[in-house]
Amino acid sequence: MKKNNIVFVPIPESLQKQPARFPSGGSGAGGAAAKAVADGGFSIDPDIPVPVEIPEGLESINLKELSWEMILSGMLRVIEAGEARQDQLDYYRNFVLALRPDILQEFTEAAIIKAQNGDFEMALEIFDILLALFPQKSRVSATLAMNRALAMEQKAARLELLGSVKAEAALADAENAYRELLEAEPPLEEACYNGGLFFLSQKKFAQAEDCFSRYLEVVKQAAQDAGPDAPAQDAVGGANSGEKKKRARGIIKEIREKGLNDENFRTAYGLIQQGKKEESLPYIQAFLEQYPKVWNGWFLLGWALRLSERWADGAAAFRKAIELGGSKSDTRNELAICLMETGDLPGARRELEAALRDDPENIKIISNLGVLAQKSGRRQEAAAFFNTVFELSGSEPQHL
Repeated sequence: MKKNNIVFVPIPESLQKQPARFPSGGSGAGGAAAKAVADGGFSIDPDIPVPVEIPEGLESINLKELSWEMILSGMLRVIEAGEARQDQLDYYRNFVLALRPDILQEFTEAAIIKAQNGDFEMALEIFDILLALFPQKSRVSATLAMNRALAMEQKAARLELLGSVKAEAALADAENAYRELLEAEPPLEEACYNGGLFFLSQKKFAQAEDCFSRYLEVVKQAAQDAGPDAPAQDAVGGANSGEKKKRARGIIKEIREKGLNDENFRTAYGLIQQGKKEESLPYIQAFLEQYPKVWNGWFLLGWALRLSERWADGAAAFRKAIELGGSKSDTRNELAICLMETGDLPGARRELEAALRDDPENIKIISNLGVLAQKSGRRQEAAAFFNTVFELSGSEPQHL
């Protein structure tokens, strides 16, 4: 987003005489803060100039045309950048909350919608503004930081689906955001839970187990602190906390029973991520000797073999993973790639169609269906798949 020039100007007398136009309060944490400012008699200090954002295409501003929205925009930019003395920043924060008491709720909802629509840069910028506006170490700032981490995770997942070279860096940024959240004492329970899901998706099972264990501890402590007379859902962290606790316990149990926090598994996974697929094989074999019926180990073996272009061996490993219960779309997609390379195009199609039924908007699967149709000489069908990929992602499809 283009940022326009900022100038500092005194507030014209015409605006100084309009304090009654300030909202008197609002809902949510932001509204509560603004109401406190209003109740405390917030007033304009004419000796403190305010930042104003000059609209694009203009070099200066006519003070007679100055509006509260222009002042608000300028103050938010300065607050985000921290480009003022601390006393001025505090004054500007109070000023913003007086002008827009519901800004926390309004901007948070806007950022979430932006992220859902794929406009991650705008979503992250809005969260950055809110974090600067609410810098105190509180549940408000922690929740904002968590929502920002979720947006970063969504961005990374999108880039990964598209096969973008920027995906790895985006994933690292999302991981760092979660690690910072988890360093808080006590950490926000939702940060522990969502962090667990993030690490689980990255197959970092030891970290996922730790996050879910901490989530259960934080929720238990919150219940003890609230006391026996507190409403049940408030005491344990929300209306869906029962389901979340059950899921967290289930994931922890699965990780431990399947040995997914095993040193050999972790080492092998890390080596594959570093491109050292041949070096990972001894660790995978050691894991499978101890856990021969855990599908994740066979998936890891298939992944390493596929990356080594050992197509037939990779296909056999993925089939074993599916046989043991790992029939998710990513396993079938990987198997289909191996089958395509061995010339079994009908088999590859069956696997991709099954994967697509499980995950109908997965760009990797749709792209590979296009590649398969192209290999089979069905050009119109291939073009249809590739057009679908382009519509979903806005980028050219590739063999994934």
